[in-house]
Amino acid sequence: MILTHHKNLTFVPVYLSLMKVSGFTFIRNAIKFDYPVVEAITSVLPLCNEFIVAVGNSDDGTRDLIEQINSEKIRIIDTVWDDTLREGGRVLAIETNKAMDAVDQGSDWAFYIQGDEVLHEQYLDTLQAAMLRWRDHPEVEGLLLKYRHFYGSYDYVGDSRRWYRNEVRIVRNDKSIRSYRDAQGFRKHNRPLRVKRTEATMYHYGWVKPPQLQQAKQEYFHKLWHDDVWVEKKIPKVDEFDYSQIDSLAHFRGEHPLVMKPRIARSNWTFSFDPTKTRLPLKSKLLHGIEQVSGWRIGEYRNYKLI
Repeated sequence: MILTHHKNLTFVPVYLSLMKVSGFTFIRNAIKFDYPVVEAITSVLPLCNEFIVAVGNSDDGTRDLIEQINSEKIRIIDTVWDDTLREGGRVLAIETNKAMDAVDQGSDWAFYIQGDEVLHEQYLDTLQAAMLRWRDHPEVEGLLLKYRHFYGSYDYVGDSRRWYRNEVRIVRNDKSIRSYRDAQGFRKHNRPLRVKRTEATMYHYGWVKPPQLQQAKQEYFHKLWHDDVWVEKKIPKVDEFDYSQIDSLAHFRGEHPLVMKPRIARSNWTFSFDPTKTRLPLKSKLLHGIEQVSGWRIGEYRNYKLI
């Protein structure tokens, strides 16, 4: 057992003397849009020697929020987002690269986490073992994590084909590796990374927040992908996001990460969904059924190459 329990539900990673790991993320207006970025950073800190946070120009005290995290590992870099970039979410990849470029040159791995993702503490040992195992294998350029996407409330997870099942979140500390498109994955010399699969799961909470804040987030973030005409036509002018239009959900039967428990206890809205009443078109329903029985997702997009 390499990680040992310590006070306040944190861990003391003895293995950090064997290799160096840098964490990194970017964030802007975390308070305004209710991002669990403190929980995100805290969840991976035990695996990191340092953690780089690229804090974009915010108007809600986001920098102060990050400064309040009690860890000497955290290093903040201040950035300014290019708000003129409104195609394909490209600015998100640019901000990711700014954080990655600040990673210590001596690190073996760079652990990327977005501001609405949280690593469950049960996977700390799994990931430190994977990083140690593949550290001296340069052909392994990244490590793949599974994903669990929460929707509407902390009691439901998305189970249809609209949700990506895997993503690269640990990459070799190689500056030729770049964030791709809208910061969903990475590429090296414009090709997918060669990666190994891990048995760790990232918990994604981007679709769980008060309906008013979810609506505000949708109105703002669609501007990173589309022009004003598209946003005006496609995004309803309403006070609250309508969670009820989702196609298919399943009840979550597990335990949330410990760092998320206080946030979950503060949740003050309700959402319910009958998982037996899906809203899938016939073709999607057929493909969904095949996946549920076999685990095979036909035509799945993969921005990585398993080796």
